Amino acid sequence: MTLSQSQSFKNVYYLLAIKGFLIWVFALTVCLLVIGFPLIMLMVTIGSLLAVVLQAVLPISAVLVVATSIIGFNLLGIMLGAAILTAKGVDPQDVHWLRWLHGEADPSHTSTYAACPLTCDVEG
Repeated sequence: MTLSQSQSFKNVYYLLAIKGFLIWVFALTVCLLVIGFPLIMLMVTIGSLLAVVLQAVLPISAVLVVATSIIGFNLLGIMLGAAILTAKGVDPQDVHWLRWLHGEADPSHTSTYAACPLTCDVEG
């Protein structure tokens, strides 16, 4: 009986670790795309220059090599960051700047519509 309970707890722990890893991968990918837009533009610029220079050496596959290496480094960085955060036991729910991930709205921001001064006091 004890062996089956410990096996069950181990399976639940692995599932929670995989869930945390996948949430971190999603959060880091979104942060790279949204916040890291200047970094992405820099990578595109450097990648295009590298493809032009590499075209003299590898005329057929220079663009493929450069694009694959840039995408691979980005994926490796995201996966490595997610693995480190998961291994350290950092739960995505404990991070205060990930409130957007859980659907929690910031209470200091309220919507004010242009028609509100005219219609907010009207009882329907």
